[in-house]
This record gives sequence, C-alpha cells and structure tokens, in this order.
Amino acid sequence: MSWKKAGKQLEQHIMTGISYMIPAVITGAVLMAISRIGASFYGISDIWDDKWASNANVFIQFLHTDDGWGSLALNLMFPIISAYIAYSIADKGGIVPGMVGGLLVSNMNAGFLGALASGLIAGYIVKLMVDKIHLPKAAESVLPVFIVPVFGTLITLLIIQYIIGSPFAAINTGLASWLKGLTGLNKVMLAAIVGGMVGFDLGGPVNKAAVTTAMALITSKVYDPNTAAQVAIIIPPLGLGLATVIQKKKFSPELNEAGSAALVMGLIGVSEGAIPFAVQSPLKIVPINVIGCAIGSSLAVGLGAINRAPISGFYGWFAVEKWWFYLLGIAVGTAIVTILTLLTRKDYQPEKTESQEDEQEEEQYFSEDEWEN
Repeated sequence: MSWKKAGKQLEQHIMTGISYMIPAVITGAVLMAISRIGASFYGISDIWDDKWASNANVFIQFLHTDDGWGSLALNLMFPIISAYIAYSIADKGGIVPGMVGGLLVSNMNAGFLGALASGLIAGYIVKLMVDKIHLPKAAESVLPVFIVPVFGTLITLLIIQYIIGSPFAAINTGLASWLKGLTGLNKVMLAAIVGGMVGFDLGGPVNKAAVTTAMALITSKVYDPNTAAQVAIIIPPLGLGLATVIQKKKFSPELNEAGSAALVMGLIGVSEGAIPFAVQSPLKIVPINVIGCAIGSSLAVGLGAINRAPISGFYGWFAVEKWWFYLLGIAVGTAIVTILTLLTRKDYQPEKTESQEDEQEEEQYFSEDEWEN
C-alpha cells in the first residue's frame, strides 16, 4: 500500500469518528444555549458562575453546571470519537475498546490528540486480532463476544496508560500552561494566528492543525484558541456567500449557486463552503480569507468572548460567554471578506464558445463588406 493511500485511509477513519462525535457536541452546546436563554429571564449574565444557581430555576442549573446535562453530552466527545475511529477500522469489534480507551484518555487529560490515538490503537489492535486469531468452528462465536472486546480493551488500555497517555497529557498540559500565560496583546495575536490558519486552506492540513489544537485545549480550560477557531470557521463561507448576494454580476452562475450553499454552510459551521471560490481565484481569495478570519477572531477574543464548546454553528452562539462580542467578531470578519472580495473582482464575462466566435467573425466580415460596397 502506498503512503498516499494509507494517508487517505487514516483521514477517512478520523473523519468517521468526528462525524459521529458532532451530534454529541451539538447537543451539549444547544442545551447550554437553552440554559443561557433561560438565565436571561432571571437577569443573569454569566451562566458559568455557579453562584447564581440558587437564585435560578433548577432546570436551568441542570443544563449548565459542570455536572449538568449539557456537560454530560460534551463529556461524551472523547469516548465517541475514539470508539468510532476504531469502528471505522475494525467494524463493531472496535467500539468497546475504543470507547473505554477514550474514557481513559479523558481521565488522564491527554486531550483531543490522545483520543484520536486511542481510536487508532484500538481499531488496529482489534483488526489484527480478528485477522490473526483462528478458532475451531465450534468456538468461533467466542471471538467477537469475549476475546476481542476483553483483550482488545485490555491491550488498548495498557498502551494508553503506560506508553502514549503520559506524553500526550504532558503536551496538553504544557501547551495549556503556555497559553494560559498569554494576556493582553499576546492573547489577541494568538487569536489572529489561529484565525488566519483556519481561514488559510478551509479544512486542509493548516486548518486542521489549528482547529485540532484548539479543541485539545478545551479540556484544560483554555478557551481562547477554540473561540478564535470557531469564529474563523464561519467567516469565509458567510463572507463569500454574502458577496454573491450583493453583486451577482461579479460571479459566474456556478459561483452564484455555490454562494447560496456557502451561506447555509457558514451558519452551520462548515468552512468548506468557501472552497469553490478559493479554487477559482486562490491568489485573491486565500489572503482575503486569512485577513478576515484573523481580524474577526482577534476582535472576538480581545473583547472577551469565550466559547467553551468545539462548535461554530449558529445553534451554539448563545451559549458563548459575551456572545454579543462573539457575533461582532463574526460580523466584522464577514464584512471584511465580502468587501475585499467585491473590490478585487471585475464583472463576470462568460467565455465565448467556438460557435459564438465564428458568428462574431462572420458578422464582422459582412459589416466590413457592406461598408466597402
């Protein structure tokens, strides 16, 4: 197998885990958003401060506290992504080892990267066991219900506990400590760097490096990188989609259609909605996206917005602390992308087909012939 094919398979396994994780993240974020809306009826601005709980409805308290319902959903993030990466590799047999491995990673504070590693380890261990262990026909049923889940889980946990867990936890803790020490201008610069990286390649390796690191730090209660990343994810598709709404004549029919889809994708937090525009004009669109994302992210973080959930879609906006500054950052970044895009584009001129060029030459020939006569 070539390295390119192996890389593609690895990406597919990770994306499978992420796709199964997203509903849990959305659920947690929405429950927390409901809590914020409910808290507003009591005149409470900071739902993350447990001091207000005694003055508010118990139902709202259950939604937002560290052991509340929203947190229960978010705490499933690592077990789910680990379990379904393993499932992608080894089918149903990988689910239990992957899930238990994800729980251990969470308890060890090994972060998002540790959960990815846990899923890969569990999946490949189970796959190896299924491929290599051959039992008599009468005992075949023992393999999937006993040997694979029990020993697959045991081996996965041993590797996490004694080999990869501590290094990932040390990296996570060290990075968290460094970022926690950033204040003032450094905090704004960090947000600008993360935002610019997210906007650079719209789901590519640079984007994923920034988003993955930001998500990994959430468990260490370092939220500024995540806030910056989640703001930046929204800006390019919203900005480019809005540009097609304002001046359709500057875009081809295909890009106008892509613009409508980009607006929807931006609202639900999918930066890939901006890819058709970047592919069509990368030297213009990529720098514009980077500038808009960097400014929007740094503005939101600099003004004190805090997004504690790895989710950028509109359904999580009101769970953000100081959400009005969060939305301001999104609005400013979107406006920058829209304005710069429109300023750097000329009106769309459809390319002429060969038959149209022949007709134009024929018309020109006859007009010249008539003039000579």
